Amino acid sequence: MDNQEVNYKVPILEKSMAVLEYLSEHTDGETLQSIKNELDMSQTTVYRLLNTFTRLGYLRYNEETKRYSLTCKMLTLGFRALGEHKLMETVLPHLRTLRDQVRETTCFGVLGEKDGILIDQAQGNHTFSFSLSPGKTFELHCSAPGKAIMASLPPHIRDRYLEKMAFTRYNERTITTREAYLKELERVAQDGYAMDREEELTGVICIAAAIKNYSGYPCGAIWISGPKERLSAKTIRNDAAIICDYARMISESLGYYER
Repeated sequence: MDNQEVNYKVPILEKSMAVLEYLSEHTDGETLQSIKNELDMSQTTVYRLLNTFTRLGYLRYNEETKRYSLTCKMLTLGFRALGEHKLMETVLPHLRTLRDQVRETTCFGVLGEKDGILIDQAQGNHTFSFSLSPGKTFELHCSAPGKAIMASLPPHIRDRYLEKMAFTRYNERTITTREAYLKELERVAQDGYAMDREEELTGVICIAAAIKNYSGYPCGAIWISGPKERLSAKTIRNDAAIICDYARMISESLGYYER
């Protein structure tokens, strides 16, 4: 770093970003003491930063656990940076309509640095339905939305994500090799939708389809999650067709038209 760069450094801003980046890797939140120790900052500095971010709405503080965690306000900045400002307002009404049609919990998520990120959901109409917290990550090798997005990525970008994938095994149904995963992505590309067949959580099935922007790039995925007892083979076929229709409608609203 040359002298000019040193002169224009803003140390408190660098510390602020370090706190946010640290919390982005700990979705359950962390205590002031943990942040202080991990980042090697003074307690006073960390407290002031956390208090400021909380007051501005970028962090939330849990009185019971004494933990700080990121809020969805950070996602707003991310979407603006991606140029996908229309994405949320386009997807969410369709998400609720899809939920009303299939009755299962419907979700919308995007690709993060190495995992997927749940952005929002419309909880199912059944007495028992799944509920997830916005900001929760999902793995790409065993989740329906992860497969749907990966199957639509340009090969050179897909390869970058494949290099980071650990293929963690959750049960005997989990895909654990690159070769098997690539074959799965071929099937997804051919079918137009992806499935999680109890590959992470026993008894839970998910069906997903990718959403594409005006350039054809997969900017996210919509999916449903439900217990296998409610999702028979016939129901899966019907729901998959409906999800694909909604993904197409949303994609067209974003300027994408299949050629």
